[in-house]
Amino acid sequence: MTGGYTLVIHGGAGVLPRDAMQPEAEARYHAALDRALAAGEALLTADGNALDAVEAAVCALEDEPLFNAGRGAVFTRDGRHEMDAAIMDGRDRIAGAVAGICGPRNPIRVARAVMQRTEHVLMIGEGAQAVATEAGLPFEEDTYFFTQARWNSLQETLEMERAGRLDDDPSRRHGTVGAVARDRHGALAAATSTGGMTAKRTGRVGDTPVIGAGTFADNRSCAVSATGDGEAFLRLAVAHEIEARVRLLSASLDDAAGGVVHDDLTAIGGSGGLIAVAADGSFAAPFNCEGMYRGWSVENGERETHIY
Repeated sequence: MTGGYTLVIHGGAGVLPRDAMQPEAEARYHAALDRALAAGEALLTADGNALDAVEAAVCALEDEPLFNAGRGAVFTRDGRHEMDAAIMDGRDRIAGAVAGICGPRNPIRVARAVMQRTEHVLMIGEGAQAVATEAGLPFEEDTYFFTQARWNSLQETLEMERAGRLDDDPSRRHGTVGAVARDRHGALAAATSTGGMTAKRTGRVGDTPVIGAGTFADNRSCAVSATGDGEAFLRLAVAHEIEARVRLLSASLDDAAGGVVHDDLTAIGGSGGLIAVAADGSFAAPFNCEGMYRGWSVENGERETHIY
């Protein structure tokens, strides 16, 4: 495919098990994914650029309490929120990222402010939030980010730890939102945002804001946004590994993305998935767990959303 846009989003690979997903809840997830696609699609159909589109789509996902980012982010073991986000422009590999923040309504917008208003790539905590203030971005009280379901999950996780029966339920271990896009002019971009892991230690940072691990974009090859066991994605530098295989080995996007997720990630015991779009507009969305909230919109095609 050439000349048209492609937008792919994910709401995390930490899905509820199929037998625990009620029809009403499944419908809410599909509707939320569709709204996020519509937000990014509106820009791309108006001949907008990929960077604006991925930011808009991720903002919409951050505003949805169903997903682990922005409003609805999971809690640390101390009962706080610490959010991470990153954005990257494939035209020149310029990037911005933030880690360990709480207050700005949309962490992805803070990541873009770091990219455009500072000489840095990754900023954390108070310094990152100062950039958000300088940029005039909206802040919210802690109560805005609170959801009862995430609080209950924290209490359940802590109790399971105390009882020595903590399982490896992916819906507790990981969850992230992200978007990748190719615009009509051939530019690529990626954006990713997360609240991290339920009951994570204060100060823990996963793969999401690390350029080359959870987020990457290069017009010559592809754009990638990952979701899953952050430590495993960091160890494998997943996003850059895929990009390098496409650019240096001329691997197809399906082969590069699928190989990293199904072979490399699985080999070290990591679970999760990712979305990726190539320079020609083709895309991939592999995962090695039960499901991944995801959807896509392709020029002259219908919007699609999927979970399992």
